[in-house]
Amino acid sequence: MRQLIATKGPLNEPTADALAASLQAGTQAFWLDIEDPDESDYTLLERTFGFHHLTLEDIRHQNQRPKLEEYEGYVFAVMFAADWDGADLRIREHHLYITRLYLVSVHLEPSAELAQLRERLRATPELTKRTPGFLFYLVVDKLVDSLFVVLDRIDDETDVLQDQILERPTNDILSKISSLKRAVVNLRKVLGAQRDLFQRLTSSNLGEPETAIYFRDVHDHIVRQYETVDSLRDILTGAMDIYLTTVSQRLNDVMRRLTVIATLFMPLSFITGFFGMNFGWLVARITEPGAFALGISLMLATIAMQFLYFRRRGWV
Repeated sequence: MRQLIATKGPLNEPTADALAASLQAGTQAFWLDIEDPDESDYTLLERTFGFHHLTLEDIRHQNQRPKLEEYEGYVFAVMFAADWDGADLRIREHHLYITRLYLVSVHLEPSAELAQLRERLRATPELTKRTPGFLFYLVVDKLVDSLFVVLDRIDDETDVLQDQILERPTNDILSKISSLKRAVVNLRKVLGAQRDLFQRLTSSNLGEPETAIYFRDVHDHIVRQYETVDSLRDILTGAMDIYLTTVSQRLNDVMRRLTVIATLFMPLSFITGFFGMNFGWLVARITEPGAFALGISLMLATIAMQFLYFRRRGWV
């Protein structure tokens, strides 16, 4: 599916012939967004625009890393955005071609960020009169800012998990911590490479010096995100340690209580075992009711003395 935004005057539907005519005239600036490209789109990119086949392989195969590559007449960039697919983090890959005349963006999955940007451009026509370099800034700024929402959600869920750990640690909490930690590690890999990418952009400027300040602003956003990811990784590591410590402490408490109970019954077992021996002499002397009362009193006194001792030692 193709979406077209013209920056200077009207442009026909984004067909191959219309785009070829616009490129041949060399006077029409535009932003072409291609979602879920098919073979006709790849043919358009290769034959009409003349993009290098290596960039098309990157689009087909995906699983690239954020990068910026310069070709003759254009720059090819790979950027990433992220959102939540249910409870799982989904990192989405975007490929961008930028020249002095046009911008082309390609992505396999729907991009809510770019859809919002297109609506903004249609609502504010003055933005569409800017250069393709400025449109490129708007696109990457929208993709980068989408990560703030993801990081805020991870931060909120981490706070909730920390409270739940202290209240009642469960296997579900451990699973959530592991899932969030894996998401943070994946984001850190992406943000580290995107930070380097924008470090290059702030110096290259894509031939438009006035865009340098905008790229520096996006670079600052990525640096903030990278620092936030590092902090979240440390917090999640700490949450894992707190979970393990809490579980270990609870296990120790359970074992301590069971040990106290077993210890209380040890003298009772000795007393009942001793007086339960079937020696004639012993059996003949414990037939009176007083012997039964003495045995019960002895057992209760033993339990009381043990309990007081345990309390003084702080074991119960």
